[in-house]
Amino acid sequence: MRISFVLLFVLTGYTAFSQEDAEIGVLHRVEYDSIRANYIKTFPDHFFLWPVLKQRRLDFEMNSFRSGGKSLTYSSNNPFSFGLGVYLFELGLELAFSVPLDAQSKAIYGESDARDLQLNIIGKKWGIEAYAQKYQGFYIEDADDNIPDNTPYPQRPDIVVRNVGTTINYTFNNQKFSFRSAYNFADRQLRSAGSFLLFGSISGFKVTADSAIIGPKYDSEFGAESDVDEVRSTTLAIAPGYTYSVIYKGFFLNGTLALGPSHNWFYYKTESGESKHDIKFSAYIAARIGLGYNGDHFFGGFTFVSQLRTTEFDQMEVVSSSGTFKILIGYRFREFGILKKRVWDIPKALFK
Repeated sequence: MRISFVLLFVLTGYTAFSQEDAEIGVLHRVEYDSIRANYIKTFPDHFFLWPVLKQRRLDFEMNSFRSGGKSLTYSSNNPFSFGLGVYLFELGLELAFSVPLDAQSKAIYGESDARDLQLNIIGKKWGIEAYAQKYQGFYIEDADDNIPDNTPYPQRPDIVVRNVGTTINYTFNNQKFSFRSAYNFADRQLRSAGSFLLFGSISGFKVTADSAIIGPKYDSEFGAESDVDEVRSTTLAIAPGYTYSVIYKGFFLNGTLALGPSHNWFYYKTESGESKHDIKFSAYIAARIGLGYNGDHFFGGFTFVSQLRTTEFDQMEVVSSSGTFKILIGYRFREFGILKKRVWDIPKALFK
């Protein structure tokens, strides 16, 4: 049974990854709890459908500690994606396809080739998120450059960024607060409540380019670091935080913030072939905002999720950030027939 389940998961993940934007969520069944029932409503006998509009971003900054404090922002021009989500067999799946950028946006900001895959496993107490991102094509923002309207920004189609990792969170006040209520609508929060959280994260971030990422134009501000053409960082972080949801007649507003230290194993290479390994301590920030309506049948709203990591070396700092903005509206239907099965029942049904 274990082998068949692994095969099913691999096939599902491969299908999702072949799309422009895919997200898989596994939701653990929550047993009845009388105290929790006063604050949280679950839907164990329903399946959900929803259209979704979302945009994922993966950006980074190069900041100099030398005199003047120069800062360059490398942003992706990733279009919105539109698709459909379904929660079935206690497995949530979203598939979305990019909405084409208009010609003016491409001319000014260039175009990013983006691939995203996310897996979420969310229970009453624990939540686990695994992700793999690959973006190619960025435009550069320099606060000291006064670029006129409708004028192209400096573009680097050769820059490639890879970001992979896993984030785990624990909800302490899980009898009165549902973290998943505001972000995937698997539950419904009935009363205003909050909880302390603990985030743990391990991730790998890599930037490569065909030539120097910063370039000779900024030799005076960045010094030898302007010649760097590859940056790698592995980050281990732990961050305590707090989350709270305000509830009014089915409408909700949630805010989440976690801040803590991170340990970074860092590597960079220059065009001349010189390289350096280093270990640094820096900051890790996780932030979420959710606003919408969560009723017994209809639900919807928007969410914004962001993670930010900083890494310092010599006279420069690299700040990487990833974020997801999502708008959706959906409806819960009562299960019938085979839809009453759960994802872990499927292998048993297939191999009877």
